Amino acid sequence: MSFSANSNVQSEMGELRRLRTLLPPELQSWVTVEASTAVNPPLIVSEDLGGDQVEIQIDLVKWEKFAKDQRNLLLWHEVGRIQNDTIPRDGWEMAALAIGLGGAVGELWVQDGFLLLLALGLCGFSGWRLYQKNNSQKTLQDAVDADEKAIALATRFGYTLPNAYKSLGSALKILIEDCPSKRQRKKYESRLQALKTSATQAKQRSKAKREQRDVMAS
Repeated sequence: MSFSANSNVQSEMGELRRLRTLLPPELQSWVTVEASTAVNPPLIVSEDLGGDQVEIQIDLVKWEKFAKDQRNLLLWHEVGRIQNDTIPRDGWEMAALAIGLGGAVGELWVQDGFLLLLALGLCGFSGWRLYQKNNSQKTLQDAVDADEKAIALATRFGYTLPNAYKSLGSALKILIEDCPSKRQRKKYESRLQALKTSATQAKQRSKAKREQRDVMAS
């Protein structure tokens, strides 16, 4: 039993080391890959640790369901989110909203019009930022953009374009099949549809380039 547990730990540590080598060199000094310690965590998520440090956390139990190529593309999706600066940051907006509301109530009491306008402005700005962060269309577009970054990173690490699309697409299919949340499943389905559209466009561009080369060579 002890040997099996030690073997499993070594396997997990080996996988984390492998994934760290897949980080682009420009990210390796401030992005780390670690096993998640949360209870029932998501498969993979990025967390801002502050001080320009970001940690990619992985549920290594769920991770076992995916083939190596699928894992690579899922990791590069998170890297894409980091590069696009779309990972969740500290929730200063809620604190600012609370301060603004408290200030607005206080200024109503003392009847200071200028400070009341400042407090209402703080409420409006923080409320708008919260709306942007939680807007479902924006979060979906952020995910689609990160998928495009993942494809580009895969080709940078030696994947052919068709294999990159195939690996990420098959990973998304597993996520769709295993997702208990209808809302989250719909997001995965939308990402998969966007990925298929992107793959078709990439195939058409590649075909056009081949035809152009053939014309120039003839």
